[in-house]
Amino acid sequence: MPKMKTNKSASKRFKLTKTGKIKRHKAFASHLKTHKSAKRRRSLRRAEILGPEDTDRVKRMLPYG
Repeated sequence: MPKMKTNKSASKRFKLTKTGKIKRHKAFASHLKTHKSAKRRRSLRRAEILGPEDTDRVKRMLPYG
């Protein structure tokens, strides 16, 4: 059986944790920050665990995790 291909765009956006969860960065953090509150900007800095509804789809894109 041939090797499975990793989806390169997914590999740049997502990282697998040691326990198998998927870590992602939040959207809306790159620019237009002046009108966002400091609390909101602080929370956008942190990575987040991907929700269960998208986990299976992303794991299929990253076969070698």
